[in-house]
Amino acid sequence: MTTLTLPQPSHLLRLSDLTLLLVALVWGTSYGVAKGALAFYPVLGFLAVRFGITFVLLLPTLLRATRQQQRDAWRTGLPLGGLMLGIFLCETFGVAHTQASNAAFLISLCVVFTPFAQWWLLGQRPAQAMWVFAAVSLLGAALLSGGFTGSLGWGDALMLAAAVLRAITVCKTSQLTRHSSAPALALTAVQAAVIASGCLLLALLGADGLPALPTSLGFWQATVYLVLGCTVFAFFAQNWALKHSAPSRVALLTSSEPAFGALFAVVWLGESLSLTAWIGGALIVAAALWTTVRRA
Repeated sequence: MTTLTLPQPSHLLRLSDLTLLLVALVWGTSYGVAKGALAFYPVLGFLAVRFGITFVLLLPTLLRATRQQQRDAWRTGLPLGGLMLGIFLCETFGVAHTQASNAAFLISLCVVFTPFAQWWLLGQRPAQAMWVFAAVSLLGAALLSGGFTGSLGWGDALMLAAAVLRAITVCKTSQLTRHSSAPALALTAVQAAVIASGCLLLALLGADGLPALPTSLGFWQATVYLVLGCTVFAFFAQNWALKHSAPSRVALLTSSEPAFGALFAVVWLGESLSLTAWIGGALIVAAALWTTVRRA
């Protein structure tokens, strides 16, 4: 096996890097916004609403695609949507059963798992520098979150599973979309359909079912932001970027999400960070920016 080289024009690689940093910024704000929405509606029901609306918005894109593009969208989107469903379920229920610092640190292990997944699934060995960047980013995540505290419980195991699934999903997305004719938005529509239907089915199978939809303006404002910014844009951008960049590079850039999330919590939610946390956030962002100025 040889070190991965990408025959992509430099301007496309730079554009994908900047796009992924913007995705990380948007995803970083999603935790605080989603927390507010979940005060009005159960987790599974909210995810079904969020991704159901996403599917409806993107359905025209899927319908306008050619038959070959539609077949590619479903062929690629079904397995990727299943992986994304697993990620959301593990993350959501994992956060509910572990400390926030543990969750933030464990999910950041994705940046370490991805190079191994890339090597295992794609037969591509990441450039040596990517391991250095990943180590710096992981150190930053440990400082930002306070590291792992306490014994390993079910919530921690679920967060670890989410990190592994994230690594696998990034690699499988890169593998399945490289030679797919499906437009990125059509693929996102199929992924959203899988996540929405999976969450709705699980919610309806529960003992309590689902309550009536909230009428609060705050709930729907949060939902619209998460649909347009954190789902439609972010999924589209990541699907597109994985056609032009290596999985380990994508994982490293999107791993700056916790740093942007912490900054959002300080600026928008009025929370405070320790000096150690600020240093950790700076290391994460530095590793991501360092990656953008070096072609993998």
